[in-house]
Amino acid sequence: MPLPVPEDTFSGGLPDREGASTQETFELFSAMAPKGWRVELIEGEIYVGPPANGEHEEIVTEVVEQVIAHRVDTALRNFTGIGLSLPGTSDTVRVSPDLVIAPKGSFDDQREWHAPDAVLLVAEVTSSSTAGRDRVQKIRAYARAGIPLYLLIDREAGEAVVCSESDGDDYAHKSVHKLGTQVPLPAPLGFPLDTAAF
Repeated sequence: MPLPVPEDTFSGGLPDREGASTQETFELFSAMAPKGWRVELIEGEIYVGPPANGEHEEIVTEVVEQVIAHRVDTALRNFTGIGLSLPGTSDTVRVSPDLVIAPKGSFDDQREWHAPDAVLLVAEVTSSSTAGRDRVQKIRAYARAGIPLYLLIDREAGEAVVCSESDGDDYAHKSVHKLGTQVPLPAPLGFPLDTAAF
């Protein structure tokens, strides 16, 4: 379900945009959202969410630190706050994953939204307001875009899900692991993610 936008977010009121397309409305919300808020467009729905809480950010940081410590390819970089423009069934999908792993230089331009071609892994850490999208719509969006690996840290379910081998609107392989265990990540990362701190 789309998140409501607090009334005081738009102190001057929303401009009259009767007849605006979903894409135009998304652009308006993106431009007017408070700093730190995330605005995403997935399967024709616009979602607006507040900044993540501390526990969420601790988990993202822990994944980043482990990737840095274990990566074999030193050209790989960790990106947070990167906007991805993905193919959708009708409209373009606009998402900002919690973590993106791609080669150095993949996003060295001035654009806000980037093609997913260089992305090797996306990761999402659920919250109560995003868990449904992270488990369903984002799996479809990331698979459709051909992103090789999707790591879902599902705090509500107490699981880490590793999705690999994108095939149409889904991933052919999904492995589910309880949080607190070692989670094997396929190549190009190829190391066990220790989720004990999650």
